[in-house]
Amino acid sequence: MEGFVYDTVIIGGGPAGYTAALYCTRAGLSTLVLEKFSAGGQMTETQSIENYPGFDESVDGFTLGFKMQAGAEKYGARTVNAEVRAVFLTENPKRILTAKEEYLAKTVVIATGASHKHLGVAREEALIGGGIGYCAACDGMLYKGKTVAVVGGGNSAAADALYLSRICKKVYLIHRRDKLRAAKVHSDALGRTETVEFKWNTRVAALHGEDTLTSVTLESTAGGAPETLMLDGLFISIGRSPVTALFEGQLAMENGYIVAGEDTKTSVDGVFAAGDVRTKEVRQIVTAAADGAVCAHYIEEYLASEYGA
Repeated sequence: MEGFVYDTVIIGGGPAGYTAALYCTRAGLSTLVLEKFSAGGQMTETQSIENYPGFDESVDGFTLGFKMQAGAEKYGARTVNAEVRAVFLTENPKRILTAKEEYLAKTVVIATGASHKHLGVAREEALIGGGIGYCAACDGMLYKGKTVAVVGGGNSAAADALYLSRICKKVYLIHRRDKLRAAKVHSDALGRTETVEFKWNTRVAALHGEDTLTSVTLESTAGGAPETLMLDGLFISIGRSPVTALFEGQLAMENGYIVAGEDTKTSVDGVFAAGDVRTKEVRQIVTAAADGAVCAHYIEEYLASEYGA
């Protein structure tokens, strides 16, 4: 399809990307999704999703991702598994380069997401889905009535601990400093919650268990003795890293996230940012999907204005 100009090229095959693809193709727009790994994006790190509408039973991230891909492709979206190496967003048409091909587009949707930061402790990857999680809202119900811990000290960690305290028997909050960075309203609420216990000035030094997590070793950051904590689950909430290096210097950004409002429009006409990659308050699968639907609407509006299509 050399020289073919797509109505839209979507970079990223997570919930935002494939929802945008679904709505664009149903509107009759030629649509290409570029995904370097497999459908689902960050969802693939989640063993059991229990808060996505329409599923009365939990669904794993891989399954939900492939269902989203199949839904978009049913109406004509094309998927190419390739890593994007360079983009030229101010050109007309816009150019997207992979290792093997160049793609042209009238509009571009950036749905590259934001990856969870990992602890970097041995066996962390092996225990994902077996006690290690990064989304309390997604996986928390798996640990109802059990003992869990949250690592982190910001607003996300505090919110995760509060959420888990309502369904778990015991919640430890592990933080490497002696006070939280979270807003006072979160800190005060945690302090009043009897099921939450703080582990100040500590860091996770080791993870234990064969197929599932059984305990962690805590190392003191203030010179204290190591401690073993028996756990059923550990949620790591130490921040996210938006996947935006490719777009630096071409789009307005804030703390690494692409500046885009609820209309998903970026600082460059015809370029939209959907899902966790954009500046927003709530980052959930359902809000990413909502962004995809919204940006499809504005893509139609943009194409009608610029191309009369």
